[in-house]
Amino acid sequence: MANVTNFNPHCVFLPLFLVLAATATATTRPYTFLPRPRVGYYGSACWNVESIVRSVVQSNYFTNPANAPGILRMHFHDCFVRGCDGSILLDGPNSERTAIPNQSLRGFNVIEEAKTQLEIACPLTVSCADILALAARDFVVLTGGPWWPVPLGRLDGRVSLASNVDLPEPTDSVAVQKQRFAAKYLNTQDLVVLAAGHTIGTVGCGVFRNRFFNYNNTGSPDPTINPSFVPQIRSQCPLNGDVATRVALDVGSEGQFDTSYLNNLRFGRGVLESDQVLWSDPETRPIVERLLGLRFPFLLFGPEFARSMYKMSLTEVKTGFDGEIRRVCSTIN
Repeated sequence: MANVTNFNPHCVFLPLFLVLAATATATTRPYTFLPRPRVGYYGSACWNVESIVRSVVQSNYFTNPANAPGILRMHFHDCFVRGCDGSILLDGPNSERTAIPNQSLRGFNVIEEAKTQLEIACPLTVSCADILALAARDFVVLTGGPWWPVPLGRLDGRVSLASNVDLPEPTDSVAVQKQRFAAKYLNTQDLVVLAAGHTIGTVGCGVFRNRFFNYNNTGSPDPTINPSFVPQIRSQCPLNGDVATRVALDVGSEGQFDTSYLNNLRFGRGVLESDQVLWSDPETRPIVERLLGLRFPFLLFGPEFARSMYKMSLTEVKTGFDGEIRRVCSTIN
């Protein structure tokens, strides 16, 4: 039988104190105890987080609409390298930002502006990774795209290395693209729908020009290109022209979120090889047709894009000791 004469009442009250302390802390520092990511994660700790980000996004969109595809692409590049942890935002030698696919990214100032305002309203509460996810959604909405609830509560990563950057490439076959997306737990429909984010934005001539002049060293354009489309692109990207000259990915509708990009694939007017092959592949073509309303059962592009973006935004998020809430998005604490 236990010796009751040694009973210490503090042993009873200490666990209760710890529970109460944890509860109080969770009220003021939501990212420490509550489950995440989840919609509405910050609650009263930063009740206006979405309105602050939305206001910054709106002002920057009207100043420069190119920020919309820039931030959308940045969010994608962030999630595909070490997960959606804001590592793309870290600056410095050999950071992800210095990798060739990321050197043309734009919109870093938008995220920093939102972070500055949030640090005033809710110090050390909202992660840069969450700001990027919210900004991507809000920019899409401004171009006529769908709104979707963004789960919040990601932590910011502390590692950003150019050597880790291994992103889908403009010459990837469907098979390679499927492997890359599957590695992030995204399926073939996600692949097609997220690729259709190219409905907004531009691409540098140096990325794809050979496809219109000397495809695979054949001396001729890629045979999957509509012949009437070749001279149009050649005039914009002459063989000896500036590789940095930018061309719309969705020719004729570059600033509007719509199905024009998908329709261009149907008629051989995809700028990137990795895009055009989505029409020629027997697995991805039916998905494109369903999104265009050409095959039953139909898929609505807006809702499907929202669904895939929600799914992608949860890729390898950091929620424990592997992350932090940065004070400034371009540097770790």
